[in-house]
Amino acid sequence: MKVVLFCGGLGTRLREASANLPKPMVHIGYRPILWHIMKYYAYYGHKDFILCLGYKADAIKNYFLHYNECLFNDFTLLNGGKTIQLSNSDIEDWKITFVDTGLHSSIGQRFKAVERYLEGEEVFLANYSDGLTDLNLPRFIDDFYQKDRVACFLCVKPSHSFHLVSATEDGLVNDIKDVKEAGIRINEGYFLFKREIYQYINEGEELVCEPFQRLMKLNQLTAYKYDGFWACMDTFKEQQQLDDLYCQGKAPWQVWKSTQSEYCWGTNESKTFSLAYQIGR
Repeated sequence: MKVVLFCGGLGTRLREASANLPKPMVHIGYRPILWHIMKYYAYYGHKDFILCLGYKADAIKNYFLHYNECLFNDFTLLNGGKTIQLSNSDIEDWKITFVDTGLHSSIGQRFKAVERYLEGEEVFLANYSDGLTDLNLPRFIDDFYQKDRVACFLCVKPSHSFHLVSATEDGLVNDIKDVKEAGIRINEGYFLFKREIYQYINEGEELVCEPFQRLMKLNQLTAYKYDGFWACMDTFKEQQQLDDLYCQGKAPWQVWKSTQSEYCWGTNESKTFSLAYQIGR
């Protein structure tokens, strides 16, 4: 199953970490968040990626063109340095298609620009490339097939702490409720689509605005509720919090590590739920 990754945003709220980088290239630990997301999909067997490039596309291209496996993996040096034996490889079996989708394009426009690369794909995945999760991807996909709709997205409870206020026209407050208790969920940016999705998108439209409205009217849009770990890297503070989790060896999204495997199979979802709230503080 192919994976479409939107990588063209400016990342203006991440300027402290990304002054000279596109948002997907901001690092968590030794690698950019884009690599972590791709590794997540690859762990579940989805290794055919389409990158929708825009702002500083050259930085993303150069990263993969000059990717040095030796810098990130254990290896053995033999014959006075003439031979290198890698203990394991990160991206050897990945297929990555780099597509220039415009410097100032919207997500919807970028999505339309890669339609030709999805020829023959009945179902495919898509992602904003700025969020991490320990979601059991096979369960997400199975649920999509069972419901048999055109589109689905992962929805989660907000991790930030703030209050929702209800007031009359003259300002008289009649209700204050913590957002975590309001039953509100937000789009986390992990999508599943049938190819028919393109029938609902017109030129110049945003992905989740007009197209999703059309799908809702036809009962063709579903949301997959998830209460496990998720975190969005939208600000410098959030990048630092994710980096801290990584450095402490507490990165739930690294489902490919044997010590973290319990997360991806859902045996520790209550624990990861608390981690999601730590990210939002």
